[in-house]
Amino acid sequence: MPTANALTELLAEKGVLLADGATGTNLFAMGLEAGEAPELWNEVAPEKIEKLHQDFVDAGADIILTNSFGGTRQRLKLHKAEGRVHELNRLAAKIARKVADRAGRKVIVAGSVGPTGELFVPLGALTHEDAVAAFAEQIEGLKAGGADIAWIETMSAPEEIRAAAEAAVKVGLPYTYTGSFDTAGRTMMGLDPKQIHSVAKDVGEGPVAAGANCGVGASDILSSLLDMTAADPDAVTIVKGNCGIPEFRGSEIFYSGTPPLMAEYARLARDAGARIIGGCCGTSCEHLAAMRSALDDYTPRPRPTIEEIVDKIGPLRNKTASESGGDSGRERRRRRG
Repeated sequence: MPTANALTELLAEKGVLLADGATGTNLFAMGLEAGEAPELWNEVAPEKIEKLHQDFVDAGADIILTNSFGGTRQRLKLHKAEGRVHELNRLAAKIARKVADRAGRKVIVAGSVGPTGELFVPLGALTHEDAVAAFAEQIEGLKAGGADIAWIETMSAPEEIRAAAEAAVKVGLPYTYTGSFDTAGRTMMGLDPKQIHSVAKDVGEGPVAAGANCGVGASDILSSLLDMTAADPDAVTIVKGNCGIPEFRGSEIFYSGTPPLMAEYARLARDAGARIIGGCCGTSCEHLAAMRSALDDYTPRPRPTIEEIVDKIGPLRNKTASESGGDSGRERRRRRG
């Protein structure tokens, strides 16, 4: 277990923590255009990023994720901003830090680190060394801006998780990581939920926490959660699921989750052993406030079965896997949240 840090200390104090909701969904609602880099808003519209963080804190979040999901040079290159990695990530963390420091209670600033979008050799051109360097460049910026922890998320490849974890250790930040189990119950690169805690257990002091985010519907990620907590009951497990089920209506994506449904998702996640619970795509501040109330009023119940999850949250989207995961990575590949 990693040495004491802000996240482990707050976990010890509160037992279970509420992470924030969707970044992308909410920024699109604020006027972000499809294809635009959210990270550039850290400079050109910092007041909007600050408002989103503040709204999540007001809804009860214990952890807020920086607006830096696509903050590696590989992702920023798509927007001709690959030379601005350190500055954009520093600004992302600085904005979140400002909100956290005035909260009047302990709020963790988690530096969001998403996938590079590149394939590793031999499938692609990205080497381990280049990946570590790219993630270290990003995490240096996040650390400079005041991030408490590197929050590695929405990963598919075990080797990419390890590269990002190595980078965090190199920079001197504790880290967490999550996979997105969106392809027949596994990640796109074949990682099984049962394996998540062991992926980077030997990197530095190991992760503070590990788990799942995004994927497809809330039922599917709870199914993955059962696998993860059964495989390592003592580990701190993260679950940050999408708001109900994503549905395409024309070219737009809508999420079926209501605040009461997401409150039930939070209770089921707690019953299934998650210690850090949040929302991903589609999760608004209203949803998050309902989740906060559900966790504050929590009464322990037996560990849920798949049948109970389906009964309370809705059907599994992934028809081919009986235990976990989901059937579509379209939204995740576009961007988290």
